[in-house]
Parts: sequence; structure tokens; C-alpha cells
Amino acid sequence: MRGFGELEQAIMDVVWATGTPVTVREVLEQLNRDRPQPLAYNTVHTVTEILHRKGWLSRAKDGRAFRYRATKSREEYAALLIDQVWATGVNRAAALVRLVGELDDAEADELRAALAGRRAGGPA
Repeated sequence: MRGFGELEQAIMDVVWATGTPVTVREVLEQLNRDRPQPLAYNTVHTVTEILHRKGWLSRAKDGRAFRYRATKSREEYAALLIDQVWATGVNRAAALVRLVGELDDAEADELRAALAGRRAGGPA
């Protein structure tokens, strides 16, 4: 799996942040809020359809439009990217040590709790 392109990532960020099914028009409005050069509806529609064909978005008819929602969470996407790195043969332990070294205290506490839950047989 390859990571998202810039516009794919921006669209997914809107969909994930919204948390409810959205239309292309709603995504477009959100994306164009802070852009000096607004995106065209057709551009956002095309990339949204690509994300649908790739399996990242599901869609349901709503009148004449579709409403899209994410099929995977942002965390699942991040885990897939990490899995892709692992597949390159990188030294997992060294990479994890480096990553853990960059966590702030709250993130380290969350990681400890997740690892403790995994050891106890609960959800990780």
C-alpha cells in the first residue's frame, strides 16, 4: 500500500474529523476554507471517487448526491503505513526505540497501558 497523495490525505482528514457521512460539496467547502486558490468541485469529486474505489470510503445515495464515510480509521491507516515500513526489513526494535524516545509523557503512559492490557490478554 502506498500512502495517500496530498489531496487524498486532505479529503480523508476532513472525513475523519467530521465523523459523519459527508457529501463532496461539504468536503469541498471545508477544504477551501483556508486555501488561497480554491479547489474545483470536479477535482474533489474525482479524488473522492478514487478513494471510494480504493476502499477507503464507502458511499450511500442521498438524493442526487452521495454521502461518503471512512471505512478505516486514521489509526488503521497509520498502522498500515508502519506495516509497510516493517516490510522493508528495517530493524523493528531500533525503529521502536527511536519512536518511543519521541513520545511525550502522556503518550508514553498510553503506550504503557496498552502494553499492560496486551499482556493481560485484553485489547491492545
